[in-house]
Amino acid sequence: MSSTAEAVVPEVGGDGHPRSRRAWQVVGALAVTQTVGYGVLYYAFSVFLAPMARDLRATNAQIAAALTLSVLVAAFCAPLVGRRLDAHGGRALMTVGSLLGTAAVLAWSRVESLPQLYAVFAAIGVACSMVLYEAAFAVIVSIFAGHERGRANGLLALTVVAGFASSIFLPLTGLLVDRYGWRTALVILALVYGVAAIPLHAFVVRRRTSKGSAEASATGRAGIVRAATRRRPFWLLVIAFTANGGAAAVMAVLLITYLLHLGHPPVLAATLAGLLGVLSVTGRLITTGLQTRLPAALIAATIFALQGVAVLLLPLIGRSVAGAIGAVLLFGLGFGIASITLPHLLVKRYGTAAYASLAGRIAVFSVADKALAPLGAVALAQVAGYGWVMGAVAAACSISALALLAYHRLQFRPASN
Repeated sequence: MSSTAEAVVPEVGGDGHPRSRRAWQVVGALAVTQTVGYGVLYYAFSVFLAPMARDLRATNAQIAAALTLSVLVAAFCAPLVGRRLDAHGGRALMTVGSLLGTAAVLAWSRVESLPQLYAVFAAIGVACSMVLYEAAFAVIVSIFAGHERGRANGLLALTVVAGFASSIFLPLTGLLVDRYGWRTALVILALVYGVAAIPLHAFVVRRRTSKGSAEASATGRAGIVRAATRRRPFWLLVIAFTANGGAAAVMAVLLITYLLHLGHPPVLAATLAGLLGVLSVTGRLITTGLQTRLPAALIAATIFALQGVAVLLLPLIGRSVAGAIGAVLLFGLGFGIASITLPHLLVKRYGTAAYASLAGRIAVFSVADKALAPLGAVALAQVAGYGWVMGAVAAACSISALALLAYHRLQFRPASN
């Protein structure tokens, strides 16, 4: 399928293999821009929430709604961004997104009202759709087109490095806010992001090298997308990764609160929640290693099912320290594996030609669910209690696992089935 049209014409040597040095330069550049991008455009927000609420005379919920808006805007932009990536590559798109992100963070430092804040975060959402994981994955998939092991290692390297974004930027942002105030801290972070991301996206990320080939392949890409979205396997992927994304988002937001509810002290609750980021790296390493021996869908289905078991066990054994640690460890091993499993499954079945377009279609559902699921979980907790929330998360994990098991049965059939 990948021979139909390539998303970005990869750098190749005389033997047809990607020039490893050039490809890994791109991976290295994207690892930097993703780390800084997630740190500035996403994770730093939590540090600014309280001082912004105070200065803008708003509630925490009103301020937090800005981040939810940003994520939803990014989700709705995903299909258009995906088509653009398939047609023209990542250089221009990611460079413009970096410029927009830098300008939006600078504008954020000057907001004086909630409408201004929401407008700024709508712009940040557009920028995120252009510069964060979905765009970076499309570039890596294209540059390693036809080289499965290189692609897997490239995605792994990117996500491992970027997985430390919160560990770097949460304390850094806290120090900046404490020393300079939140507005000046945002100016500094905007400059950090612009200096890091704009030149790397402009000069290291590759654009398409054959315009004629891009135009000729447009019909082929559209045909791949139409055929995929009319068949069961694609929608099984939508169900699996939307349900899993929502479950992971709920646990990321509510885990500390739930551990406090179970009677654990704040320091222990925060420490256990912090393990999710470390464990996501471990889970990605394990998953990438196993993909050379076992089907990726079956690996992910098993891990998602274990996450469901962990969530069901948490109310039963989580009041003890050992029980809480065990449940969090089991859930955390699957935290983040979706980001490296979905690209593998899409390329394996549909090739690289329309990868970004298909990933963008899935992102509409999965990214939107990541934004909305925590809000629904908070409302459910207030009405029915945290036990029901844990039950809903376990159900979502089970749905993810069952959808991937069904996909596993279909993945070796022709893509038109």
